[in-house]
Amino acid sequence: MASADTQENDSTANSLPSSSFIGSNIQAKFDNTRAEAFAGKMLDILNGGTVSLMISIGHQTRLFDVMSKLLPSTSEEIAQSANLNERYVREWLGAMVTANIVEYDPTKQKYHLPAEHAAFLTRAAGLNNIAVFTQYIALMGEVEQKIIECFHKGGGVPYSAYPRFQELQAEETARIFDARLLDSILPLVDGLEDRLKSGIDVLDVGCGRGRAINTMARAYPKSSFVGYDISTEGIESARHEAIEWNLTNVKFEIKDTTTINEHEKYDLITAFDTIHDQAQPSKVLKEIYNALRKDSGVFLMQDIAASSHLHENMNNPLAPTLYTFSTMHCMTVSLAYNGEGLGTVWGKQKAEQKLGEAGFSHPIEVKQIEDDILNYYYIARK
Repeated sequence: MASADTQENDSTANSLPSSSFIGSNIQAKFDNTRAEAFAGKMLDILNGGTVSLMISIGHQTRLFDVMSKLLPSTSEEIAQSANLNERYVREWLGAMVTANIVEYDPTKQKYHLPAEHAAFLTRAAGLNNIAVFTQYIALMGEVEQKIIECFHKGGGVPYSAYPRFQELQAEETARIFDARLLDSILPLVDGLEDRLKSGIDVLDVGCGRGRAINTMARAYPKSSFVGYDISTEGIESARHEAIEWNLTNVKFEIKDTTTINEHEKYDLITAFDTIHDQAQPSKVLKEIYNALRKDSGVFLMQDIAASSHLHENMNNPLAPTLYTFSTMHCMTVSLAYNGEGLGTVWGKQKAEQKLGEAGFSHPIEVKQIEDDILNYYYIARK
């Protein structure tokens, strides 16, 4: 029990921790107002974390999609419309109501998802659907104990420990590529659209399930496209989609991108949010530089919009999420393979440095797309 001389008074001691809990070397007076405010923040964080799991369930079970099309309904009506178990739906609704996501009429025992909330929770919301990202919370929770072990012993957690990562990435990126790739992202490179229409050779590094490269291949039939990824599951899915789309100008290969080993073969190389995940990003960037054709080669790299300096990320609304994703996935996966461990928030300064070290000597352009606060688009020319 804390000694009397560390307590302001008995009532304060009963409601808040005294300064002795902070450390005997701290002489500053304990600020009760600040402590209360932080306690409230911690409760918000706790509720936010648990509600994120419920939102993820609502997304995966399509409950938000179903409710967005219903008039105020009972839990039985909602469960029937979603073809789900009513008891689970009712408990889930309890979380949604108390989190002020779903409205509830206690007299009629009916629930309603406001249109203003559905605009950020449903598949119909497109790029505004934030619910899709909450799935990563559960995914990262699956490796929490392994991450804690890394805190003690170092090393990392391998890619194979995240069985749903490819699936979640594919869902997230597909909606982005479908909405922005052709109309917003590719036009960032001056003259690129005309070159693609005429016919050039394109490589996508870390293609995953291939949505970006397949989308480009369908839009520009005169160009030739190749996708490399180390994931067997990703490449198989990419090939399957290419067959479904009847594409004849694209091929996919399982390949370690540190060993591309192709000299001046491509006019355009793309890397969509993949370089910071590489175990050896410096080697990958050098391979990309060597694989680009001299004078005409362009590297288009999408990566996280952040600074390499922590203090410059204080006003970034996604910063806590980005550093968490880095700790729980991006950094640790790289370290698992004795990699550089750049992490998600390697930042603009480090990215430009790495591109320069790879050989890109021309001024590197860094662009953003309106309403896309997540990404920078780096344009580097050989």
